[in-house]
Amino acid sequence: MRYCERVKLLVLGGSGFVGRAVVEDGLERGWTVTTFNRGRRAAAHPEVEALVGDRLRPADLEQLRGRSWDCVVDTWAGAPTAAANSAAVLADRAERYLYVSSESVYAHPPPLGADESAETVAASPDGGEDDYGSQKRGAELAIEAVFGERALLARPGAILGPHEDVGRLPWWLLRMERGGEVLAPGPPDRALQYVDARDLARWLLDAVSARRSGPFNVVCRKGHATMGSLLEACREATGRAAELVWVSPGHIEEAGIEPWSELPVWIPPEDEYAWLHDMNAERAHAAGLSCRPVEETVRDTWDWLLSIGRRPPRNEEAADTGVDPAKERAALAAWHGRS
Repeated sequence: MRYCERVKLLVLGGSGFVGRAVVEDGLERGWTVTTFNRGRRAAAHPEVEALVGDRLRPADLEQLRGRSWDCVVDTWAGAPTAAANSAAVLADRAERYLYVSSESVYAHPPPLGADESAETVAASPDGGEDDYGSQKRGAELAIEAVFGERALLARPGAILGPHEDVGRLPWWLLRMERGGEVLAPGPPDRALQYVDARDLARWLLDAVSARRSGPFNVVCRKGHATMGSLLEACREATGRAAELVWVSPGHIEEAGIEPWSELPVWIPPEDEYAWLHDMNAERAHAAGLSCRPVEETVRDTWDWLLSIGRRPPRNEEAADTGVDPAKERAALAAWHGRS
């Protein structure tokens, strides 16, 4: 890494959620930041050099030739061939390549408490897999094949914070603002793992100077927050109009309400996907990952929602999030009928 000049950062993406956080963190460090994306959203910051192109068209990547960067951050979530093409073009033009992957790359289900040595899904670096985990793993393989020890693979679970375009935390906040009885999926002491996009961005860029490489599970430690502390923070931030009614996982299942999608972030302790809140992230924490309090993440996300008129952007590839109000009322009525 050259420190006699400003660090040059290329963000493949950079106008959405995580990419935006990376751009903002880089600018705060005084780095020179370039983005390369399809130009479908406004640039994250006026100081950014914005290059427009589609990674699925190899010819568009040609504008990256003749340039050089100290590091590249890539948030790609589609066919691995795009990551492979980008890595090939940047092999001699970037010192380090940091890829935002996912814990979904692990073969399902990994054991509770699994670390980065857990078995990964089958994938090809030049494939066009439809499965999200296989796409992310294929991209990892493609990038490592080119950059080797110069590649870092960040594997977050749920990512929360301002500018979220998946709809998890925004849904809970907007639901709390409506007030009344809110179906709160129990138990309230259910430990959560996630990462604030800003903490992820800071850790990624810190890893550049530390020359870190290889895979890292990048989430808070288990128990950093609970379902209770998350929802109570949402209730507090939105004015305390809501009443949390804690409902058992069994009743939620009987009501036909899906974890994670209809009740964002929540996964029952005995669910086949319970491992998403029970991963070993000690390698990332030993490498400097620091996670802000859940109350700060929630409060800042609410302030952002208010600043944009409560209309959060939606990732075009994200599924619908949140339980239907009528379905929630029916489940609450049935729960009260039991008591």
